Amino acid sequence: MTLDSSRSLANRILLGLVIGVVAGALTLALGQVFPNLLLVAQKVAVTFLDPLGQIFLRMLFFVVIPLVFASLASGVTQLGRLDRLGPLAGRTFILFFLNMIVGVALGLLMMNTLRPGDHLDAEAKAHLLSEYGGAAEQHLETQASAQPVSLMMIVEMFMPKNLLGAVVGHSDNAIGAVLPLILFAILVGAVGTQLEERRRLKLLEALDLVADLMTGIVHFALKLAPYAVPAMIYSVVVKVGVDIFLALGVFTLGCSVVMMVHLFGTISLWLKFWAHRSPRQFFRDVRTVLVTAFSTSSSNATLPTSLSCAHEVLNVRPSIAGFVLPLGATMNMSGTALYEGSVVLFIAQVFGVELSFTQQLTLLLLSVLSAVAVAGIPGGSLPLIAGLLATFGIPPEGIGIVLGVDRLLDMLRTTVNVGFDLATAVIVDARVLLDEIPAEGST
Repeated sequence: MTLDSSRSLANRILLGLVIGVVAGALTLALGQVFPNLLLVAQKVAVTFLDPLGQIFLRMLFFVVIPLVFASLASGVTQLGRLDRLGPLAGRTFILFFLNMIVGVALGLLMMNTLRPGDHLDAEAKAHLLSEYGGAAEQHLETQASAQPVSLMMIVEMFMPKNLLGAVVGHSDNAIGAVLPLILFAILVGAVGTQLEERRRLKLLEALDLVADLMTGIVHFALKLAPYAVPAMIYSVVVKVGVDIFLALGVFTLGCSVVMMVHLFGTISLWLKFWAHRSPRQFFRDVRTVLVTAFSTSSSNATLPTSLSCAHEVLNVRPSIAGFVLPLGATMNMSGTALYEGSVVLFIAQVFGVELSFTQQLTLLLLSVLSAVAVAGIPGGSLPLIAGLLATFGIPPEGIGIVLGVDRLLDMLRTTVNVGFDLATAVIVDARVLLDEIPAEGST
């Protein structure tokens, strides 16, 4: 995908977003006068528009598993020497966790300043809980079935007995486990660096071929994006409605603003001082990826587009992009960590539970750790948020209060997640290049 075609696609998708939002708002307005019209629009959204959006999503999900494996294994194999993996991984993980710590800190600062939970009256809370109580119970059941965190649980997460079964998944409606796939890909790449040069290059060629094939499928999917995106956005608007947005307006606006501050402010500072790169040019180059992340609400679904942009537009070396971006799609959940901390503090305010400074520091740490475990799919953080609420003695049923606006904020936090993935790849690439220049000049 060339830079011009990438920008053209971003403009078309943005136009689709505007059309979807305007059409949805107009439908809601007319629905106040003609209630039957809104019911018909909701049925049309469920019957026709949701399937169109799912076709786009499923094409992206098709390639997630093979692309994660091929790109990550290729990225490690391209290092050539195993001793190069340590500094690369060190920089990557430090940036990941720094991203998330800063994000949660900003979210908690916003919540303590605005205190949106104090703006909801009893009637609004009762309405929201009655509206989403059933969905909240489902998320609570999911959380209740989960085992408490332990060392053995972490081993099971990364090293299941049946790798293929874990990666393939136990349901056609869910992507298989990605963490064990990542570990396996790193092991394959690490062993690949030990092969003789001829065989290493053959392995690298095979992995790159798989990655190129998957990227080709992504390009097919992106041709559908200008039509699928407005369909998905319109469907969200007509089904969510305005009452919930009005009741949660302060919370939604506060989260949205702080996520954008984190995305454009923090990234700009890091790019300027750590990568010596123009933030304005960076955001121009990644527009298509950010819009894709916003519309799909999925880091995994956006990964193919992120890899394509990193290689073809940002000129990040394949070995760096292939290592950082697949890891980031699973572990670098800066927007998700910010959102989790904000939601817990918001619901605590709603129910009158005051969290001390020490408790909020604990919440910061737990939000970062739980965000790493969140699946890169829409709504993947909800069960973990319920667990955090219970940890601090807040009624877990309170998660029902935010379900009405979760999809919109899911779009925003996914955009933040993906933006930091790309920024991390650019920064790591720049720092590794600086390390290599003296070595090359001394030979």
